[in-house]
Amino acid sequence: LPLPRPDSAVGKTCVLVRFKDGAFLGGNFIATVGIDFRNKVVTVDNMKVKLQIWDTAGQERFRSVTHAYYRDAQALLLLYDITRKSSFDNIRAWLTEIHEYAQKDVVIMLLGNKSDMAAERVIRPEEGEKLAKEYGVPFMETSAKTGANVELAFLAIAKELKHRAARQPCEPKFQIHDYIESQKQKSACCGLL
Repeated sequence: LPLPRPDSAVGKTCVLVRFKDGAFLGGNFIATVGIDFRNKVVTVDNMKVKLQIWDTAGQERFRSVTHAYYRDAQALLLLYDITRKSSFDNIRAWLTEIHEYAQKDVVIMLLGNKSDMAAERVIRPEEGEKLAKEYGVPFMETSAKTGANVELAFLAIAKELKHRAARQPCEPKFQIHDYIESQKQKSACCGLL
């Protein structure tokens, strides 16, 4: 599962560390160079699913390296930083590249990261939702700092991939959009208690 990113420092490595280790990688750290990867086993419908998640560099000089990883990817999580308009504006270009280099049936999810930084927000949730709808991909905002929606993003991808692998021809397809919305509503509901 490569996680391409349109710019450096959108928080992609932080999202991955939050998911893998349940921790926030705060402060200054060395930017990802080329490709790094981490494994995590998740339980999906009582079945263990091993995710190998590739952490790709955002710098322009590594772009040709990341292209090579698209071809074998089953899913791609595309991040932008809600406090940086340039990272959002570059999403279309990255989606174009994904369609050029990735498998035709690759699962794509759009994530607006750093939702905890509401005071510095420049991209509204509605803008992310509109772009995601245009390309027919699921969308949510995440926060590596608080952990908001991070687990949900990866679990939704894992469920989609598991259902694709095990689905019989007569069975209905897994509706990833509906699953995400139901889980977000459940989370919001429980958060009020």
